[in-house]
Amino acid sequence: MLFLDVDGPLIPFGAVGARSAPAPGGGNPLLSRIDPAHGAWLAALPCELVWATTWMDDANEVVAPRLGLPRLPVVDFPDEDPPGRVHWKTPGLLAFAAGRPFAWLDDEIGAADRDWVAAHHPAPALLHAVDARHGLTRADVSTVAAWLGRFSP
Repeated sequence: MLFLDVDGPLIPFGAVGARSAPAPGGGNPLLSRIDPAHGAWLAALPCELVWATTWMDDANEVVAPRLGLPRLPVVDFPDEDPPGRVHWKTPGLLAFAAGRPFAWLDDEIGAADRDWVAAHHPAPALLHAVDARHGLTRADVSTVAAWLGRFSP
């Protein structure tokens, strides 16, 4: 399973002060930063794709069509904050994974998240930080593909 964040990995923030063209119909101008090629890259991975984003189901309505992806499951995050410096998404991802191996692409992954997952998740997990200035790259996807390859026959 691969958990996908939207803001940062799929909608890169670019350089400070970068501007985006207005979206048709007055929508979110950052949507123009989505690279449709990312959908094919992600769909080619041998795993289930799952939204792990504050966009929640709006990712299915707005982002998935721009990537050519079908509707994906969405992680429903708990309201309580985890302890310390653990990202607020981390416990929810572990609950959704339910002991299964997973990879996570996000721009806000840190050492506390890796430590939390190592201590609380019995299966292998790859927490891969994407540089939000540039968004998802072929190298990021290759890293995930190589990790997933460890589980293929």
